[in-house]
Amino acid sequence: MSAVVVDKVTKVFNQGRPDEVVALSEVDLTVADGEFVSLIGPSGCGKSTLLRLIADLIAPTAGTVTVAGKSAGTARKQQEYGIAFQQAGLFEWRTVLRNVELPLELRGMSRARRRARAEEMLALVGLADFAGHYPAQLSGGMQQRVAIARALAVQPPLLLMDEPFGALDEMTRERLQTELLAICAKTGTSTVFVTHSISEAVFLSQRVVVMSARPGRITASIGVALPSRDDAGRQSPAYFDKITEVRRALRGTPVTSPAETR
Repeated sequence: MSAVVVDKVTKVFNQGRPDEVVALSEVDLTVADGEFVSLIGPSGCGKSTLLRLIADLIAPTAGTVTVAGKSAGTARKQQEYGIAFQQAGLFEWRTVLRNVELPLELRGMSRARRRARAEEMLALVGLADFAGHYPAQLSGGMQQRVAIARALAVQPPLLLMDEPFGALDEMTRERLQTELLAICAKTGTSTVFVTHSISEAVFLSQRVVVMSARPGRITASIGVALPSRDDAGRQSPAYFDKITEVRRALRGTPVTSPAETR
């Protein structure tokens, strides 16, 4: 069973009005179980809209979205995914631990069980020692790790991420990219990741999905195989070759070899 199937999805905002906007047009996307897929494209191409459709935060105008074989609406109600945005979105009046506990609390989990799960997730993201702190006492990178821990707390099979590292400095961003890959490998979580950064997309992803300017369509799906996902991988010829390939796809340059999109 695929983690996500987007079938001929079109999204029109303000349909039938003078300010109608066609954000997405007949988009098809399949994400395999355990796969890490990044969405990249020019600003306004519908990357975040596509992510919100998968999350059932908005409904498609046409087409269907399924998550783990269920409708997007059912998957949302059953908390089949975790979601993280560019802003961590933590509640300032709740401690780090209680922020991570929140989705478990909403599910009615007992206090003892949700505390144990939240502590496990904080250990996973390297913040066990900060459970009693408040968000304002943490750096931006640490807040994002709390948001990731919260998204993973319900142990979802799917993680949706909308530029979660976009506001961070380069060193923090690279460190969190490495940590995210380690977490996904450990949990087996499928991931759909929105980014504007070509290098980030290539480093993180098993596949980079390139989208056109509005109305958004998928114009390329580029497989990425690196020798390693670490500093050595960032310096490998394969890494720079894939960056070039994704850049060409964004510019609309034809792919010259079928091997390039494996």
